[in-house]
Amino acid sequence: MPKNWTLKVDQYINANSKCIIATAHVDSFPTDLPLEPNIREPNLKSSTYKQIFDSLTTEPEKFFQRNNGIVLCVNKVKPKSKTELELEILQANEGGNDGVINGGHSVSAFEQARANKYDLSKARVKVSIHIGLSEDEAKDIALASNTSSPVDARSKVNARGDYQFIKHFLGRLENEEDIKFRIAYYQNQSGAPKSPHCNINHLIKLMNCLDRNKYNPDSKSRTKHPPVSNTPSLSDAERQRLLKLLPLLPKGLWIEQRLFKIIEEHITNPRKKGTIDLASIDPRKNTLLPDSRYSFGFGAPADIAMPIVAAYRVFLDENYNWLIPFDDFAEDFLQHLWNNYYRKYLVSEKLAGNTVGSKICRNPVIWDNLYVSAQSYLNQQLLKMVGSNNKREQLTLAN
Repeated sequence: MPKNWTLKVDQYINANSKCIIATAHVDSFPTDLPLEPNIREPNLKSSTYKQIFDSLTTEPEKFFQRNNGIVLCVNKVKPKSKTELELEILQANEGGNDGVINGGHSVSAFEQARANKYDLSKARVKVSIHIGLSEDEAKDIALASNTSSPVDARSKVNARGDYQFIKHFLGRLENEEDIKFRIAYYQNQSGAPKSPHCNINHLIKLMNCLDRNKYNPDSKSRTKHPPVSNTPSLSDAERQRLLKLLPLLPKGLWIEQRLFKIIEEHITNPRKKGTIDLASIDPRKNTLLPDSRYSFGFGAPADIAMPIVAAYRVFLDENYNWLIPFDDFAEDFLQHLWNNYYRKYLVSEKLAGNTVGSKICRNPVIWDNLYVSAQSYLNQQLLKMVGSNNKREQLTLAN
């Protein structure tokens, strides 16, 4: 059922048939309006919020002139009197896109100021109320609204709905596997950790690492290995490519969490007590992975698993099918890469005094070495399979 909120106003005008502009009272402004259409949640630690709060609480009578105002989207508006407007809002689960499109910081400032007993009786704010907007119209206004602090590209991509295919996939996975993912799709998202591993762009990087068609050192392509820079924008072609890679995402997440387990075991039982011999591993920090079952008591660069994950693309064919059943080789191959290459590489970087995690993870030499090692490992496994099949055929003929 739609919910109703009452807005106390000094006056209002019909700008057009679908928009009302009002001068609203701050001291009674509804601060529990949904933030569904907004492209980010307010950050109470940001300079933007602090400026709004200071302006509101020091000179509330001048707030109307100094504030950009609030933009709302509602399903219906019903004037109750000359000084009251009743706003009908459809919740997201009812198919609505109603709530605060722009001005979330201001609404949060209202709430905090009232909680701290500031006198806001003289404070007013301009409110633009759009009526019956479609989802695309609401997103268009949210993206176009001016803000006094930058909105990250990820938030804009999310506002356009370009992450929906990933959200739907993870939703199905949560139901099937009885797990919960903690993914930040937009700026200051409540309930989502700030760990870079839980950023939606991190998941896209993991999928990129398994794209053996786009990133293949054996081809004539200039791009030999996947980039680990952010990929905030998604074109139609990119979405189609990632849709093909999406079924591989659980494997990428598994490889990452298993690597973290191996690192945890290594630093828990070091050769020299009290020392960590791996570059870029910080025991003073913590790491959260996207799958909420996995948290670790050490900090590691967000990209640390990328070269390892990328090595697994050698085991995929051009249709992204595993040449060998994943469960038959995944653990053994990971141990092979760790013991013979990656651990030694991180130890050598630590001895050399290199501590910049992102630089360590982006060294093309280690990507090349892991890729070549994967090819050699695959060839050995295929030879074993051929040998096993030959023996089976000989036994069959003998019988």
